Amino acid sequence: MGVVAVTGASSGVGRASALAFARDGATLVLASRSEGALRDVAAECRALGAVVRVVVADVTKAESLKAVVDAFGRVDVWVHTAAVMAYGRFEDVPAEVFDQVITTDLLGAANVARVALACFRRQRSGTLIFGGSLLGTVVTPYTSSYVTSKWGLRALVRALRIETRDAPGIHICLVSPGSVDTPVYRNAANFAGRIGRPPPPIDTPQKVAAAIVRCAHRPRGTVSIGLANRFIQFGFVATPPLYDVLVGPLMRIAGLSREPVAPHDGNVFGPLPPEAEAVSGGRKRSWTRPAGAAVAGLAVAGALAARRRPSR
Repeated sequence: MGVVAVTGASSGVGRASALAFARDGATLVLASRSEGALRDVAAECRALGAVVRVVVADVTKAESLKAVVDAFGRVDVWVHTAAVMAYGRFEDVPAEVFDQVITTDLLGAANVARVALACFRRQRSGTLIFGGSLLGTVVTPYTSSYVTSKWGLRALVRALRIETRDAPGIHICLVSPGSVDTPVYRNAANFAGRIGRPPPPIDTPQKVAAAIVRCAHRPRGTVSIGLANRFIQFGFVATPPLYDVLVGPLMRIAGLSREPVAPHDGNVFGPLPPEAEAVSGGRKRSWTRPAGAAVAGLAVAGALAARRRPSR
């Protein structure tokens, strides 16, 4: 496996990926803004037998990412999962918060790509795996900055894939899950009045991490994780009016908890204390809740409507 770098390693899918690669025998470079949480993850990885170095880096500052390559002098696989979120209607989210989400989630990914590709070009090999999202292919309300950045990330990945066709040893991959039980929802900036949560059906960070490890061994352009993803995407594309009518109420039911919260910036501008960082957000994987069935049924209803629509 060689040297694996993980940006966003302190929490969620990034943290789960670091542990999965440690079990796989990789040498690790773990990077994020949160030094305390990084050291906790590094200790867990070393306990699994991995050689680990820690780099405190902010993906919005390209110069800080050079230390990731310098840690061992090369990177064979770079996994980028660092991301932040903000909840609220577009007009309620302060402009500086919206802009910072875009800067972190999209321009930060571009910064990682520049450093990683420069390294890979020198080596003539390397795999860059981005953490995408179902929300890079569909739209939900109250998450406009995150959705915008993930749509942009999907375009960036496609462009990079085309531009590296001259380098057969370089692979650009996008792993896109649906809802995943991570702390990102609670740690997000919030101007919606209620704390966010992953709408069911919910997968575990470990499931996504396992897919990332498989992608590192056998690179694939795009990997979708989540049994409902294809149904939701079909509804979004096939019956936009029906999707747009249903997605708002479903998001309010399934994507926002009943727990009230005052407006705050979350971790958008800086890391939270280490205790806020973890692999899991503490929610159960669920297909049985009514909201989960409704979300999955959104596209099914769209498919039925499309089939019944009279031809013209």
